[in-house]
Amino acid sequence: MHLIRQRLDGGLPHKAARGELALSLPVGLDREEDGPIALSADEQVRHAIDRVFELWRRLGSARQVVISLRDEGQLLPRRTVGQRRVRWAQASYGAVHDFLTNPTYAGAFVFGRTKQRKELDEHGRLRKRTVELPVDHWSVCLPDHHPGYVSWDEYLATRERLRQNVRPKGEGGGAAREGRALLQGIVRCGRCGRRMQVVYSGTDGQASRYACLRAHQLHGTEHACQSLGGLRLEKAVVQAFLDAVTPAGVRACSEAVGELERQHEERLHGQRLAVERAQFEADRAQRQFDACEPENRLVGRTLERAWEQALRALDRERQKLSELEARQPEPLTATERQALDRLARDLPRLWDADTTTPRDRKELLRTLVCEVIVTVKDDPRRAEVEIVWEGGARTELRVPLNHRGPERHRTSEDTVELVRKLAEHTPDEQIAAILNKHGRRTGTGLPFNQSRVKHVRQKHRIPAAPPPDPDSNLVTIKQAAAELGVSAPTIYRCLRDGLLPGEQTTPHAPWRTRLTNDVRARFVPAVPDGYLQLDEAAKHLGCARQTVLHKVQRGELHAVQVTTGRRKGLRIQVNGAATGLFDQ
Repeated sequence: MHLIRQRLDGGLPHKAARGELALSLPVGLDREEDGPIALSADEQVRHAIDRVFELWRRLGSARQVVISLRDEGQLLPRRTVGQRRVRWAQASYGAVHDFLTNPTYAGAFVFGRTKQRKELDEHGRLRKRTVELPVDHWSVCLPDHHPGYVSWDEYLATRERLRQNVRPKGEGGGAAREGRALLQGIVRCGRCGRRMQVVYSGTDGQASRYACLRAHQLHGTEHACQSLGGLRLEKAVVQAFLDAVTPAGVRACSEAVGELERQHEERLHGQRLAVERAQFEADRAQRQFDACEPENRLVGRTLERAWEQALRALDRERQKLSELEARQPEPLTATERQALDRLARDLPRLWDADTTTPRDRKELLRTLVCEVIVTVKDDPRRAEVEIVWEGGARTELRVPLNHRGPERHRTSEDTVELVRKLAEHTPDEQIAAILNKHGRRTGTGLPFNQSRVKHVRQKHRIPAAPPPDPDSNLVTIKQAAAELGVSAPTIYRCLRDGLLPGEQTTPHAPWRTRLTNDVRARFVPAVPDGYLQLDEAAKHLGCARQTVLHKVQRGELHAVQVTTGRRKGLRIQVNGAATGLFDQ
């Protein structure tokens, strides 16, 4: 059996290579009795699919097509695989994407668009997943195999446009959106080749800036590639665009008026087809009801409800048709056409009109501009711009940029260096408190807080303090007191007396000490033999208390700190010292 199955499976590619393999057809295409594939005989189905491709040509975004279809109330035909019955459903992104990406609608016969890939998951189990292959890897691709709704070239252009509409993670790009940056998605860095991102700033995000940041964020480069303000760049590109399209402005406006009227007629035609289908469904429901025996009420009630539902659906479709006919645009008069011609000759005024949205301007730019490659140069500071037009033509521009002048409000260098030293071990909040105790201020004369310290660090590329290392010997006063079993004032006194080594970056900064084994050995629970209190050690040595402490600090005398009992405190070793009777 497996040999027969293998031979049968082996014959599929040969039959597919000849375009004779009978595959399931999507809605809108049917197979005739003698074998050839033809467009659906249902006029409403063909109109709905044509409407999807028409909106795609105008909008260039699958999601915008879905929104437009829903605003129009246009339903889309759908069909389950293996069935001939067509059902109508509300427009969805998946449905529109299927119409745009299925090569069968372009009149092509294809085979081997996907393949099964086997992989092992994290638990060692075998998993299969379907991978979509690029066009040049399809096993069989026969354009012009049967009638289609679009041409093969238009299908390939649609695939490429959908790919460009996707925003790669970490880059700019995608379909035109509502932001003010007119070159969003089409600006490419002339240094690394990545798409540049859009950054908004200023009041209500009015100012746009194009920046290439992902190499710095993803790959750890020392600096970002480049960035520049959007105002001058957009002004130069828009001027080049207007210079290119102004001769065609008059003709485009006249065609736009006719296009509006044609689109409305298309919507009317589609709604009339919907009314016609609803009338057919109502008539069929009536015939079924009339054919039922009057005495058979079990069936009659069901058919009556179906007839009533069909009549209500017919009323809804007729109401939609009436509303569309009431909104039909009035044809322009001769005076209005003359005024429109005069306005079209001044295309910059149309571009700057309040009724022209940023999205409209972006769509206009993308009709001719394919890409804008920008390289920022210094000495003098400028942007070398290369506009890549649709069709491959290129235009080079040089856009002067603002020169970087000296900063008027700048934090002093010694303050920055102090922040650099403190940031090695101190968090921003403590750094702000230390700087304020020193009387230091920001470049604008404001006292420091956590956010201002963070701004200084980021501006001068100073890393933040790392988290405490549990394996490090360098600890804070609080940590040292907890580990040695004494109070924080005792630690401060030991620092002052020289029993502990201490570090302080600057006055008012927190003290830190290193807890080595030698330091830990100086803190004992009981008084060792030969160790005296400070006063007794001074009497025994015949010198002042301060002199004894100086000897301890210089290492000439050894001292310990007793941590428990009534006799806790500082004890100093004196050679030849005898323990008193009451010191036992």
